[in-house]
Amino acid sequence: MKADHAEIWANDLIARGMSRWQRERPDIDCSGKAIVGRILHLHDVILRAVDRTLARHGLKYPTYAVLATLRVAGSPYRMSPGELLETLLLSSGGLSNLLRRMEKDGLIRRMADERDGRGVIVELTEEGLRIADVAMKDHAETERKLVAVLSADAHKQTADALAMMIAASGL
Repeated sequence: MKADHAEIWANDLIARGMSRWQRERPDIDCSGKAIVGRILHLHDVILRAVDRTLARHGLKYPTYAVLATLRVAGSPYRMSPGELLETLLLSSGGLSNLLRRMEKDGLIRRMADERDGRGVIVELTEEGLRIADVAMKDHAETERKLVAVLSADAHKQTADALAMMIAASGL
């Protein structure tokens, strides 16, 4: 069931906050909050929905992100920690701790890099591959449900606009 436009705006935390800004600080142009504030709020909404889905598999998003990244790397489902860092939003220390826990849980194994004896390669175990395959399907379904409110055109426009914002950020 879709809410009407007035109901959406009446329940919009960001719109209410912007009204307070405009009332108390009319000298500041807070129009960026219309998008940035909603993206920040939506980040929390999305993460809660994704974590609820992943909890069925005993996962939280960071662990899932590593599993899915290794899975889509293709057989033999291996990457260096540096390659993982390039695709994940984690610090190197955060990734090291996460990999240590994942190895202890039997989801990945770390081994010496045959190309560079000083380096390490991270590889999915059979259990990691099994969980990744099931969790990826459920995760994708949750993402589709989250964006189902958008028409096909709005979906494309939103994806394009977000991509432009990311590209323009230089990060």
